[in-house]
Amino acid sequence: MRGRHVDYYEVLNVSRGATDEEIKKAYRKLALQFHPDRNPGDHQAEEKFKEINEAYEVLGDAQKRNHYERFGAAGDMGSAFDFGFQGNFDSVFNDLFSDFFGNQRPRQRKGGDLRYNLTIEFEEAIFGGEKEIEIPKEERCPACNGSRVEPGYEPVICKQCGGRGQVRQSHGFFTINRTCEYCGGEGQVIKHPCKNCKGKGTVKTKKKLKVRIPPGVDSNSRLKLRGEGMQQPGDTVPGDLFIVLQVKEHAIFERAGDDIIVQVDVGFPLLCLGGEITIPTIEGESVLKIPAGTQQGKVFRLKNLGVSKSNGYGRGDQLVYLNIVIPSDLTDRQKTLVEELAAEFKDSSPTTRKGFKEKFMGFFE
Repeated sequence: MRGRHVDYYEVLNVSRGATDEEIKKAYRKLALQFHPDRNPGDHQAEEKFKEINEAYEVLGDAQKRNHYERFGAAGDMGSAFDFGFQGNFDSVFNDLFSDFFGNQRPRQRKGGDLRYNLTIEFEEAIFGGEKEIEIPKEERCPACNGSRVEPGYEPVICKQCGGRGQVRQSHGFFTINRTCEYCGGEGQVIKHPCKNCKGKGTVKTKKKLKVRIPPGVDSNSRLKLRGEGMQQPGDTVPGDLFIVLQVKEHAIFERAGDDIIVQVDVGFPLLCLGGEITIPTIEGESVLKIPAGTQQGKVFRLKNLGVSKSNGYGRGDQLVYLNIVIPSDLTDRQKTLVEELAAEFKDSSPTTRKGFKEKFMGFFE
């Protein structure tokens, strides 16, 4: 399913406003219907079962569902966000039905993801670089190693379930295993919680990380650091850290995609007579030749002085916009010269284009 547009709501046959319970109920029904054990040798049923599991893995998780509704499926988002499909579609099914069937197979459980907002300079976005950040996070308690038990003590076997984590209940001809409510399915009870983490198994800490910023990033670009997220007790692997970039505005340059824009003020004589001016570029100063008779609105393009392209091949350009500066305070001599120049241009001045009103009235003449 990945790599093409997927409507997970349509896969589970639920509306976009469906509650978590409605989504779970729809998944339970479809998963039982298309489970490979009920359809041996049916390849289409197997593919449908995988499709259903993938849809539920996204819609059954609040964070993934939120990202899906904002950006679409993982395949529609490039590398910005990874829903984390590992190909083990039975894991979701086992999580949802383990209480019903008594399945006690160990399964992977990933910790929560973290988000960090990082502001970078304009030049860092263009050329890339490396930043060191410090993130607040929770890690396994070093005193109890995440066991939540005070060192020197051991957890006590749950008397309710005898350490199995499940209790067996009979309903007519059926026997159902359910999670033990007394120990929460752990099969043991902690009588002496760890004092260092107060029985949580984790402690709050700060961690320094070096982040490599690739060339060509922009505001709201996302960088993913695998395994640098949360890891609570019971999590087999830690979550991921998503770094969201914000690029500072530059005093001189603006950005338009892969191009860089700079505005340069020039005088009227330069456009008439031509000449050379020194302009700023992202790599330092450069000389720009202005041809005689350059018109207002002319844009000069400096090749390969823009932003590195996201595909790693080549760069954009720098676009130079010339702004004519009209002096507001002229000396008497300057006024005389301008008047003489205006008189010279008077006979060769272009006729004014007819406005809409003149054209409209002329239509009836």
